Amino acid sequence: MSSRICIPREIMAEEGRVAAFPESVAHYVRMGFDVAVEAGAGHAAQQSDEAYAAAGARIVADAASLFGDADVVLKVKQPILNPTLGRHEVELMREGAVLITFLHPAAPSNHGLVRMLRDRNITAFTMDGIPREESHAQKMDALTSMSTVTGYKSVVIAADHFPKFIPMIGTSIGTITQAKFLIVGAGVVGLQAIATAKRLGGAVVAVDVREDARKAAVSLGVKVPGFEVPEALARGEGGYAKALPDEWLEREREFLRPLLSDADIVISSALVPGEVAPVLIDDSMLRAMKPGSVLVDVAIDQGGNCAATEGGRSIERDGVWICGRQNIPGSMPVHASWLYEKNMREFVSNLFKKGIAAPDLQDAIAARCLVTHAREIRHRGALGAMRAA
Repeated sequence: MSSRICIPREIMAEEGRVAAFPESVAHYVRMGFDVAVEAGAGHAAQQSDEAYAAAGARIVADAASLFGDADVVLKVKQPILNPTLGRHEVELMREGAVLITFLHPAAPSNHGLVRMLRDRNITAFTMDGIPREESHAQKMDALTSMSTVTGYKSVVIAADHFPKFIPMIGTSIGTITQAKFLIVGAGVVGLQAIATAKRLGGAVVAVDVREDARKAAVSLGVKVPGFEVPEALARGEGGYAKALPDEWLEREREFLRPLLSDADIVISSALVPGEVAPVLIDDSMLRAMKPGSVLVDVAIDQGGNCAATEGGRSIERDGVWICGRQNIPGSMPVHASWLYEKNMREFVSNLFKKGIAAPDLQDAIAARCLVTHAREIRHRGALGAMRAA
């Protein structure tokens, strides 16, 4: 009997992405998998059921049957309660199945989900765990792909809610000065946000604790005030940011305070992979910001950089519009899916490189992404965050 892969339709609000395009379905069929796609799964990403069927997939209308028959479930976002069926997507999976998706397992809001996956005996992998230091993992790096989308769209969201012009504009009665952007975190999200803000005509300042990230921001032609942190404290494996000790976090907050009060738009994207996002903006810092300013906290999927941010909501606090929109890439389903499904294809091919009967859990990339297996939680970041909580 062949092993079955299923691609369900994502049911999270405002999520239009899909975990596979027809080209990847054909690839999985060639690997030996039987592939099933839920009806309408690719609609928002402009992929028709007919195209999936032509690539070799079975189109299944019933989500319960789709999940229940699957050996491997490929998703974009973490499983949630299916309101139509009144059952959680984890409960729909058969025990012992493999799940590959974004899980953000260290985020406090997802600890219950991780325990549910453990208790259901699901072997779960998170796509935000791909190690960048592994050169052959670059094609699997979904976090970088989605960060590119997030960096661009976060600035578009901010511009849509900013009550002023962004570029400098000359008029017959005077000149409108350009808006000031502060980009907190100059990783992939931050660099894309910098480029987009500059295209819109904003004046951009960027900060990051890593020297190489600051150099990358400078290369884009923006101001990068120095906040010197010992490299051993600031830079983790693969060039990612590292969680700073509390005393250094407090120093960073004091460094950011005057920059925040001068900014019109703040894009906050400081993240430590697999861990809760550092809180860099407290309530007193918010109160010092300009009335009418905008803060888009794209770190919210891992808890958020701003203490006041509410996941999934946009609020106004002390005259500042704070966007806690989760899952920003889901609002750009065509290109976001195109990037993600290619990352997924590479990950699946590597995971089952020894055959489709079982995943290679000893593989270095797979091991870093493994969250639960054999009724145990295996993810280091999730375990640490759970102990802290």
